[in-house]
Amino acid sequence: MNKSDAPNRGRPRSEQSRQAILTAALALTGHETLRSITADAIAKEAGVSKATLYKWWPNKVAICLDAFSELMAKEVTIPNHHSIRLDFIEELQAMIRFYSSDQGRLFREFIAESQYDRQIQQEFRARFLEGRRKACKVIWERAVQRGEVNEQIDVDIAMDLIYGPAIFRLFTNHAPLNRSIAEQIVDAVFYGIKR
Repeated sequence: MNKSDAPNRGRPRSEQSRQAILTAALALTGHETLRSITADAIAKEAGVSKATLYKWWPNKVAICLDAFSELMAKEVTIPNHHSIRLDFIEELQAMIRFYSSDQGRLFREFIAESQYDRQIQQEFRARFLEGRRKACKVIWERAVQRGEVNEQIDVDIAMDLIYGPAIFRLFTNHAPLNRSIAEQIVDAVFYGIKR
């Protein structure tokens, strides 16, 4: 979460309290569903008041999204092998590993909840999706600079083609989602399926 997202009320936010709140949210999501977690439970686990939560975040979903986003940023870094193929394979493998983990389960919950709640959908886009897509576009932009890809290709469509199949498998479980699938997806996107 950046400073522009936080209301400008009261004392400045303590980084120690912020980390305690995010850690508490992650701890709770490890054994409870997003729907069952309450702001009271996060505050209690973090050792802060409920008012402190609402001073910095509009709701429990925003807290959980920020916690999830920060964890994913640590676990899924943007590689730089000077090859769009290798960079996307490594990034996609890391994403698959993360989304398949206990904490990664939360991603599916955010998507599910956002289908029924417009505010959660907006929070998900603003606090998570935009940042993830921006980070992944770095790989694409480097490849454009190196002349590896056609700069006329819409980068958002390219991102959907690369990440969409893995996310679809994550939700449907219709086929394996493992490290080798990342390479197959990237090769299908960049080498095409045309004979």
